[in-house]
Amino acid sequence: MKVEIWSDVVCPFCYIGKRKFEAALKDFPHKDEVEITWRSFQLDPEAKPVPGQSVHEYLAKRKGVSVQEGKQMNDYMAGAAKEVGLQYNFDKAIITNTLDAHRLLHFAKEQGKQNELKERLFAAYYTEGRDLGDKETLAELAETVGLNKEKVKAMLQTDAYKEAVQMDQYEAQQVGARGVPFFVFNNRYAISGAQPIELFQQTLDQTWNETEKPKPTPIAGDPNANACNLDGSNC
Repeated sequence: MKVEIWSDVVCPFCYIGKRKFEAALKDFPHKDEVEITWRSFQLDPEAKPVPGQSVHEYLAKRKGVSVQEGKQMNDYMAGAAKEVGLQYNFDKAIITNTLDAHRLLHFAKEQGKQNELKERLFAAYYTEGRDLGDKETLAELAETVGLNKEKVKAMLQTDAYKEAVQMDQYEAQQVGARGVPFFVFNNRYAISGAQPIELFQQTLDQTWNETEKPKPTPIAGDPNANACNLDGSNC
């Protein structure tokens, strides 16, 4: 089974959604046969660092509300994150453009390290207050999950995977994603948002049952008549 997940590394619901999906996957009997692919989705492709701007101020500006209201929104998200075992430190978060982070995730996929890197980037942004727009920081984080730091630095100096990021954004529109996280199961079912664990469990089960090839149902009659046996007899 293939599960594609569109998300941004600076999307608070995306990290929470990842945890809820993982909780559902943990008890899924066929979890070892589930292939997870992280797809790129930039919430703010035009985002630029503003020295001294807090994430509360940034959110307030995007939402058209006061800074206090922006902080209240972030406090709510921190509480929701805590419910699934995550610690969000919004006061340390650094607003940046996530294009390079997404390009790096495409690179990591080719190295078999995409899921590990996705987790590392989430934690770096939400808990540690790392700058995901800084190429040196990205290379250091990539190294912690087993990627070659120098190769990562060299890749980030080019435009590699930029088109792949843009294609993911385009395909998100084609599959109906208007926000993230957005989960697509075997190109058959979709879940939008950090939904309850039970919904992920139901969707995993339903997708598996509908795509698993059932064994043929025997028709009444003599099973040994007019057939060659495996040992070559009765032919």
